[in-house]
Amino acid sequence: MSKSLTHQDKEGRIRMVGVGGKSVTSRRALAGAHIAMSADAFNAIRDGQGPKGNALHTAELAGIMAAKRTADLIPLCHPLPLTSVKVSIEPDNDGNGYDIRAEVICDGKTGVEMEALTAASIAALTLYDMTKALDKSMTVSAIQLLEKSGGRSGDYKRALPDT
Repeated sequence: MSKSLTHQDKEGRIRMVGVGGKSVTSRRALAGAHIAMSADAFNAIRDGQGPKGNALHTAELAGIMAAKRTADLIPLCHPLPLTSVKVSIEPDNDGNGYDIRAEVICDGKTGVEMEALTAASIAALTLYDMTKALDKSMTVSAIQLLEKSGGRSGDYKRALPDT
């Protein structure tokens, strides 16, 4: 079976994929992102002393809110009844940024990968917004699906890079 783009019909017109005939199953996705920054910005976030307040807590909440609004932001995403959204932000191993993880769970007819990716992205952008007064050169990167389970395509786990 060859893979094809599911959001286009045979004539190339855009469509929202029909999921009416699919069964409700448990779906889970874990996504990640990274934000690199100066030592001043890193320390301010770590210490909860950013120019706009506690950036970590604000970014985690923003990620949760973003997951819930994904269908409003990405045109062909289905609105989903999410049952759990967790966003965690931890210092990276190098001490020059933060790793973001967003886990989304749903009992539904389609996956939650986009919700997890949106949550991770918005959490990173919120950290940027909360500390841009200290470092405008921050970079957001490594927005990626790390794991998914459920659905017809089965489970997926990103392979770790060789070190």
